[in-house]
Amino acid sequence: MQLEAPVIGILRGIDGGFFREVMAVSFAAGLQAIELTMNTKGAAGIISRCRAEVPEGKLLGIGTVRNREEAEEAIGAGAMFLVTPNTDTRVIEYGVAKDIPVIAGAFTPTEIYRAWSAGATMVKVFPCGVVGSGYIREIRGPFDRIPLVAVGGVTLENLGDYFKAGANGVGVGTSLFGAESLREKDLDQISENIGRFVNAAVKASQT
Repeated sequence: MQLEAPVIGILRGIDGGFFREVMAVSFAAGLQAIELTMNTKGAAGIISRCRAEVPEGKLLGIGTVRNREEAEEAIGAGAMFLVTPNTDTRVIEYGVAKDIPVIAGAFTPTEIYRAWSAGATMVKVFPCGVVGSGYIREIRGPFDRIPLVAVGGVTLENLGDYFKAGANGVGVGTSLFGAESLREKDLDQISENIGRFVNAAVKASQT
C-alpha cells in the first residue's frame, strides 16, 4: 500500500449520501486514501455502494475494525484496506490471507512490533495526541524499518513535526476536512481544506 500523498482521511458518523459527495471531492482534491469507521451507522453498506466509484489509484477503506468478525464484514463490503484501533493479530492475519492491507493500531513498543510481525502493512501509532511527535521519534530509533502512521492529534500546524520525527504518513479526521465544513456540508470548503493539508503533507514528507 503506497501512499504517494501520505494522508489518510478519517470520516466517522457521516450519512451515506453525504459520504459519497465528500469522497468524490476529497479524491479530486488530491486525497489518496479515505477511511470510513466501522462504528458509523451502516458503514459496510456505504462502502459497498461507493466502491465502484473509487477512481483508479485511490483507496477506500474501513477503520475502527476491532475484531475478526468486523474484518470479515469490511472486506466483504469491498474495503480496499483496513485500519484498526488495537492490535488484534487475527484481524491482521485475515487481511494478509485476503490480500488486503491492514494498518494495525498499536501504541507501546511491544504492540508495534507484534503488529508488524503479524503481517501489518503499516502500523498506526495511536493515540499520538497524548504524547506528541516526540514519541514517534523515540519509537523510530529501534523500529527504523517499520512504516508508522501517526493518528490522533495531528493538525496542519504540527504536521511537519510528525514527518520530521519519522512518520511515514498521518491519519486525520476533522483537522483535514474541517469540522465546520462537515457540519455545514460545504463541499467547496472541504475541497480547499484537503488541498491545503495534502500539499503540506507531501512537502513535509519530502524534506
